[in-house]
Amino acid sequence: MTRVAIAGAAGRMGRNLVTAVSQSQEGVEVTVATVLADDPCLGVDVGLLAMGSAIGVQTSAELARQLDEFDVLIDFTSPEASLAHLQLCREHGKAMVIGTTGFSAEQQETIHSVNEIPVVFAPNMSVGVNLCLKLLRQAAQVLGDDFDVEIVEAHHRMKKDSPSGTALKMGEVLADTLERDLDEVAVYGREGISEERDSKTIGFATVRGGDIVGDHTVLFAGMGERIEISHKASSRMTFASGAVRAAAWIDGKPAGVYSMQDVLEL
Repeated sequence: MTRVAIAGAAGRMGRNLVTAVSQSQEGVEVTVATVLADDPCLGVDVGLLAMGSAIGVQTSAELARQLDEFDVLIDFTSPEASLAHLQLCREHGKAMVIGTTGFSAEQQETIHSVNEIPVVFAPNMSVGVNLCLKLLRQAAQVLGDDFDVEIVEAHHRMKKDSPSGTALKMGEVLADTLERDLDEVAVYGREGISEERDSKTIGFATVRGGDIVGDHTVLFAGMGERIEISHKASSRMTFASGAVRAAAWIDGKPAGVYSMQDVLEL
């Protein structure tokens, strides 16, 4: 049985993770759940918070004191908190699943440099989104430079990073397949009068509003036809279920940084 710690367990994503672990058939169980020290949910049974039924695990504010009680940490918190948790896991040999987004390039480099523990690091843990990434690579290989590429993403009004980590990952996959440098060809929104569209650019459009969980569409626009590959999430459980699958998979793996493509053997 893989013992799982969940960071930020009182949040929306944290509660979904608790539920996903409890409902999973992957051989996992929640043994540690953390919240901030000033959170009113501190000391409450995390099962009651997530599902209305106790599981015998009270929320704690001190992960460092519970290192002997878990095998894998699942973290969907903030870049700063995730990096602090990563350092703790590196020092004590604990595997980690990181679903947090909004990391800077330097912070991402820190994560990718990990060689002491096994880590799954992905901007989106959804099985469907990761299948879409494979489909995007195949589409770009076939369509090449004959089709313009635009990425449109929509999320709830509280999301802070823009474009989303998933949209950026899609852009990276497309740029890599088309042998382009995303830093050079990305266009983040358009305004006013400009020159004719450069066929090499990859455009990003961002929508924020309401309680949209997460929509992503990649548009391949050619002369006389267009192709759209879309993924629309209606529940955070899709991300939580993927993260739990990753936690079960990473336990016991050799040290290194893995993606959801690795987990799903895509």
